[in-house]
Amino acid sequence: MATASVAFKSREDHRKQLELEEARKAGLAPAEVDEDGKEINPHIPQYMSSAPWYLNAERPSLKHQRKWKSDPNYTKSWYDRGAKIFQAEKYRKGACENCGAMTHDAKSCMERPRKKGAKWTNMHIAPDEKIETFELDYDGKRDRWNGYDASTYAHVIERYEARDEARRKYLKEQQLKKLEEKNSKNDGEGEGGGVEDSDEDDDNDELKVDEAKVDESKQMDFAKVEKRVRTTGGGSTGTVRNLRIREDTAKYLLNLDVNSAYYDPKTRSMREDPLPDADPNEKFYEGDNQYRMSGQALEFKQLNIHAWEAFDKGQDIHMQAAPSQAELLFRNYKVIKEKLKSKTKDTIMEKYGNAATEEEIPMELLLGQSERQVEYDRAGRVIKGMETSLPKSKYEEDVFINNHTSVWGSWWKDHQWGYKCCKQTIRNSYCTGAAGIEAAEAATDLMKANIARKATSEDAPAPAEDKKLATWGTEVPEDLVLDEKLLTEALKKEDERRREEKDERKRKYNVRWNDEVTAEEMEAYRMKKVHHDDPMKDFLN
Repeated sequence: MATASVAFKSREDHRKQLELEEARKAGLAPAEVDEDGKEINPHIPQYMSSAPWYLNAERPSLKHQRKWKSDPNYTKSWYDRGAKIFQAEKYRKGACENCGAMTHDAKSCMERPRKKGAKWTNMHIAPDEKIETFELDYDGKRDRWNGYDASTYAHVIERYEARDEARRKYLKEQQLKKLEEKNSKNDGEGEGGGVEDSDEDDDNDELKVDEAKVDESKQMDFAKVEKRVRTTGGGSTGTVRNLRIREDTAKYLLNLDVNSAYYDPKTRSMREDPLPDADPNEKFYEGDNQYRMSGQALEFKQLNIHAWEAFDKGQDIHMQAAPSQAELLFRNYKVIKEKLKSKTKDTIMEKYGNAATEEEIPMELLLGQSERQVEYDRAGRVIKGMETSLPKSKYEEDVFINNHTSVWGSWWKDHQWGYKCCKQTIRNSYCTGAAGIEAAEAATDLMKANIARKATSEDAPAPAEDKKLATWGTEVPEDLVLDEKLLTEALKKEDERRREEKDERKRKYNVRWNDEVTAEEMEAYRMKKVHHDDPMKDFLN
């Protein structure tokens, strides 16, 4: 076992420690003693009461496990806040250039920056702060309340007490005011009415007492905290307050029909209405979906939808990460939307008028009558008088481009639109006028003449000779005449072809293929063909 090395501040300290140990072994130096005055064996750790049997003091031991560093003097005190130690009368070298204190520099100065610092004015020198350093232990460094003065909490208690006192005073004033009004009414009505009022007041007081008791029981039940076991809210680690009054009927007891609204016992939720046919004015519970589609739940849903749509459109908005920002943007969106809606409405009303206003429309506008006299002929054309202006479209009309004198679509031919002025079917073409029309007609006539001339010049195709291909079939006509010489040559060629099929080495590299088969070649192929159904096929060759 090797001894662990101990860090020393210098080699001199290390040398002195070694000399001291050697002197203690030789008995020349006093041995170390603990708090009780007992001698400490340097080879036995402090947490050991006695040395084990296997420990040999003459050899390396467990000395490196000893707590050789002495404990510092830990303190429980804290910084003296705002304490001053010395007030100088003139500026000192190295002090703060702004206030003149020696305990900090100008960069760390907490005073207001002066127009001329204390270094140049030599006036209003700030006192030096009290600077303290503490060496805290492990717990002291991690104590959240270290240095906290409990007396500073007194002003919080005083503020709450003042609030409760003001509330009690206000309630007392309200009660006195009600008593004065009640006494004034009793004096004016008489004795009979006073007796009835006193009875009603007693009943009201009793009701108030009962209501106070009920409220107190509700508050006590609300303050009760129960543990949540196996719920969707987070398992048994969370807690929930019991918000249900025990006098209320449970959801699953409102309708005992098996086919009624489903009750989930795990989440204690019933989404549908258990009594859909009952009177809505008499129903106390209409299902959990009622709360989702009413009140602030609907607004929250709209807020979520707005956040999603805004995020999809590129805005940096997130409902869970920054809910305040999302709500503020949603409010701004609603304000802008209302402004735009009102602006659009005003624009439409300004242009077309408002039929709901109380202003009476002139009869001329209602009936379309006027004092203007216009004469028409039988065809409906205006003869005399001012002609009514035609209603204008929102599209541009009578706009002529590229030197055209008519608009696009004023001419139609062969399922194509064009310009009437030049009879062109290309939208962005330049107008050529009457000359263009004549050139187009001449080109059409020339094309027709060329087509007719080509049709007349082409000779009629010669009638195809009807070749009898009877030799291709299985039936051979009776009038078929074969040349013996050609048949002999065809038989030789057929034999050569069959020999080439059997021995591929005799096959030529360049093969000339001829698809014209004569009657003699067909007869030679039929004669050489092997008929598998022929019983004498083995005796042919």
